[in-house]
Amino acid sequence: MKFTEAKLEEAFIELLENEGYPHSLGSSISRSEDEVLIEEDLKNFLLTRYQNANLTETEAESIILQLKTLSSADLYESNKKIMRWLSDGFILKREDRTQKDIHISLIDFAGLNRQRVGKKLDVIAAEPELQYPPDTNIYRFVNQLEIVGSEKRIPDGIIYINGLPIVVFEFKSAIREEATIHNAYEQLTIRYKRDIPELFKYNAFCIISDGVNNKAGSFFAPYEFYYAWRRVAGLAKDVDGIDSMFTLVQGMLHQNRLRDIIQNFVYIPDTSKKDEKIVCRYPQYYAARSLYENIKKAEKPEGDGKGGTYFGATGSGKSFTMLYLTRLLMKSEHFESPTIVLITDRTDLDDQLSGQFTNAKQFIGDDTIESVESRADLREKLQGRQSGGVFLTTIHKFTEDTELLTERTNVICISDEAHRSQTNLDQKIRVTSEGVKKTFGFAKYLHDSFPNATFVGFTGTPIDSTLDVFGKVVDAYTMTESVRDEITVRIVYEGRAAKVALHNSELEKIEKYYEEAAEEGANEYQIEESKKATATMNAILGDPDRLQKLAEDFVEHYEKRVSEGSTVKGKAMFVCSSRE
Repeated sequence: MKFTEAKLEEAFIELLENEGYPHSLGSSISRSEDEVLIEEDLKNFLLTRYQNANLTETEAESIILQLKTLSSADLYESNKKIMRWLSDGFILKREDRTQKDIHISLIDFAGLNRQRVGKKLDVIAAEPELQYPPDTNIYRFVNQLEIVGSEKRIPDGIIYINGLPIVVFEFKSAIREEATIHNAYEQLTIRYKRDIPELFKYNAFCIISDGVNNKAGSFFAPYEFYYAWRRVAGLAKDVDGIDSMFTLVQGMLHQNRLRDIIQNFVYIPDTSKKDEKIVCRYPQYYAARSLYENIKKAEKPEGDGKGGTYFGATGSGKSFTMLYLTRLLMKSEHFESPTIVLITDRTDLDDQLSGQFTNAKQFIGDDTIESVESRADLREKLQGRQSGGVFLTTIHKFTEDTELLTERTNVICISDEAHRSQTNLDQKIRVTSEGVKKTFGFAKYLHDSFPNATFVGFTGTPIDSTLDVFGKVVDAYTMTESVRDEITVRIVYEGRAAKVALHNSELEKIEKYYEEAAEEGANEYQIEESKKATATMNAILGDPDRLQKLAEDFVEHYEKRVSEGSTVKGKAMFVCSSRE
């Protein structure tokens, strides 16, 4: 059997039906040919969901009209507004002004973690309901839906939730050499965008597939930011080829997970000059969710304050994982608007996170997102604060000032690069002219400043002390996965040898050094061990003849690649034993 586009459609239809998405053929949907909403589904959902609030047909129709009147000419801004309505809801002013306003959700998030109603919705916030009703969403997978815009276009598949076209699919056949998933990407982002932009006002993300290669990404993202979803909760992660089609459907498109992604894992900055919209990748989703659940267990006084360690190799997207985790914590009813302190150990990392987080106030759900200039500045910002606020700082600002900052338990400290200066809790003893002086590492002062906080660590190099401070590794993304996801390139090792001989003059210098060391008090064992190390490191690695041969080899290797017309881009990194 040839795996044509038609067969691929059939495969997705069957897989999605197994996940609870009934199949509908486009021609069976009652609608005008230029309409992308299934208005009947949306109207039925709203009237059922808000039956107890006595929502009227006129009010339901006014919501639909409001959605339809958003302009597709400014597609990014309209999609941004609708994505916020999908994730956070909005307030409906009643037809009868004597009745209480209703907080409207276009998707029923029953079964997910309960969230607080946002403070800055389009209208003044109403009180949240006491409990979620049963899931009343109307799901469909529709294929071959003819849509007439400036031209007639027929998307291969669309997932509808409550009449809203949330996910758009485009398929290409893996057996046709001239058709690739890049062609599918171009179909979506060039021809469909030009001819039927109305469809993408409501779009959460797109999926492109040829059966073997299956990737998801934002409609506004470049092709290289479309990624496979290689993991289903509880299953092995090393999947590829056609298996990635199953993990995409069962993982990303599982109804609970899809709703969670729509609600918490699609980030659009407050302001953007580049039409940025970031859809989470699978390592970011699972890491943020695992850490969130672990923090709930670790919260004091019942827990030990060790919120967990995330081991994320290069390419894991740790900064976005922190952003998604921060939203989960801030929006959670369980944590009741915690205060979050983000700690790095380098100024450049602090600047990077500050730029990202201060442009995500709507997404996080808190207007107080600030960089901290000093420990005194942090103390001033925390004074009198009982909840909320995201503060970014470096570990070095927690110097030997041991004054308490806060005893609150709803404080969560998230540390980046948690294998370095953020784990040094040990006491250090220094002998000075004034006597013996006892000091501790930065991490000790940080923990003393927030004695009841919960601490979370992000690292690409977990060590024992990381786990001692932050707790067990709750999720991991390895370099192997990063290579498979095409985030990083595979490391290829080619052995080289540069033979050198030490001159007698060099050996005499070394011996003289050790004679001086012995006179200053070093014992014979220390001298002998150090001789071995120096003989193999400083003297041999720094020998001029060897360095000359290495330099010649580098140049020769580069020129050979150029002359051979190499088409694979490479990166070079020089690692030396010293800077000399």
